[in-house]
Order: sequence, then C-alpha cells, then structure tokens
Amino acid sequence: MKINISMIKKAFGIVFVSIAFIGCQEMDKPALGNYPKDLNPVGGALKFFVPFDDNTTDPLKFAVDNIRAKFPNDNQFTQTDGITGKGAQGPTDHIQKYIAFSKPNDFATEAESFTIAFWEKHNGATKGAEYPFSLPSSNGHWSGGTMMLMFDGSEIKFVIVDKNMNDPWFIWNESGLMASLTDNQWHHCAFVYDATTSAFTFYKDGVVVSTKMWTDHGNVNLDDSKVAGLRIGSGPGNTPNDWLSNNWLGSLDQFRMYATALTATEINQLVTGKL
Repeated sequence: MKINISMIKKAFGIVFVSIAFIGCQEMDKPALGNYPKDLNPVGGALKFFVPFDDNTTDPLKFAVDNIRAKFPNDNQFTQTDGITGKGAQGPTDHIQKYIAFSKPNDFATEAESFTIAFWEKHNGATKGAEYPFSLPSSNGHWSGGTMMLMFDGSEIKFVIVDKNMNDPWFIWNESGLMASLTDNQWHHCAFVYDATTSAFTFYKDGVVVSTKMWTDHGNVNLDDSKVAGLRIGSGPGNTPNDWLSNNWLGSLDQFRMYATALTATEINQLVTGKL
C-alpha cells in the first residue's frame, strides 16, 4: 500500500494549527500597562498653550504652542527666568515687539465659556495700557480686536467683541490690586467666563478678586472667521505710539487658553503647581 506523504503532512499541519489555536484561546490576556492618561486629549478644553520652556536659542521654537505645535510667525520677546523653567521677557518700552501667531487654534470656534490663564511679572507701574495678549480682528470694530486684556494704570480691563459687535468692557480696579500685581514678583492671573451664568471672574494667585456680569449673554459668541491672529504681549493695533498698539513691558509665562470655565479647584492646581 502506498503512503501518501503529502496527505500526512497536511493532516499533521491541521492538527498543529488546531492545537495552537486552542492554546491561544486558553491563554490569559496580558495585562495592560498603567499608562498615564492624556491630560488634554485631542479636542480637549485646553486650546492653546505656550509654556516658554523649550531650551533653545531659536525664538520661534522657544514660543511654540504645545497643543498643535503651532509656531509663531514672529517672536520679538527674549528668554528670561520664568515661574518654572524659562519665561518670556517683553521690551522696555512700547516699540511694537510681541509674539505673533496666525490663530489661537480653534479657541474662537469652540469657546462658549472660556478661561485665559498665565503668570506675569512686572516691575513697577505700567506705562499706560500694557497688553498681556490680544486677538486682532477684521470685524470692523474701532479697536481692531476681538478680545484684548489691558493692565492700565490702576485698572485691569478685559474687552470682548462678539459676533454681533457687542463690546463690553470688564474692569477690575479694587484698591491696591494693580500695586500687588506690579511688585516685581510672579503672580498668576486667570480670567474665567462662564456661559451658563454670564459671569466673568478674575482670579489673582488662585483667589477671586471679583466677578462681573455680562447679563443674560450666555455663549461668548466669537466670530472665528474675523479673528486675524493672536498676539502675546501686545494690543491689536498696528499704529506706532497708539495706545492700542502698546506692548507688555514685563515677563510672561505658562500662557493658556481654555474653551471652558475652569473651576476654582482647577485654577488652584495651576497656581500650586506653578503651571
């Protein structure tokens, strides 16, 4: 009787694969590693973040946004010691030097509520209006901006221009406030707008200064199609010696833009963590 070697090989192959398959089914699943979760997943609330911590002499790499790796178009600030690691140092006078980005990512598209948070250090009283940041705009508003924050003499002024050209000025001028922010020490500032209550709260070093109301406004309602950029350290203007074109003459660090209203606990985490 002839033995069909080919058939025997096939039979042994089938048996071997079957045993291997059953063995695999009976094996325990390997445990997954305890990997840290992304604190700001894709599409998360933190829309724009510049920590100023990259150890580089390249001014563009130094100021890169860490959410979408967006490089600035220009950075005329210099490196200095920050609240943690490095920070950004503005000029000594209003000479239109700032950090310019094409857009604050999708902040204006996604934000209904929002939080702007950063660390600042300023040696002495401001020279007129000084701007930690602004959003220049093509909306036709007289200011040339969609959003801007001013430290101006004894007052902090936050201006918002919404899609319908509503343009409220939120002003904080509590006694001693500006002196406490311009004492050449690092201070944390957080500006939190909550669309559910139309309340706008300023936190200094994790403590509420006061809350202003944008009565019944709800969604901040920004027009992203009109937002023409983001400037860190400058107003939205383009005219030399004009107050809307002034700079920030101090230091800045850990600049963050959230499309959500951070809680007091979350803000305190930024403060205690020096984030």
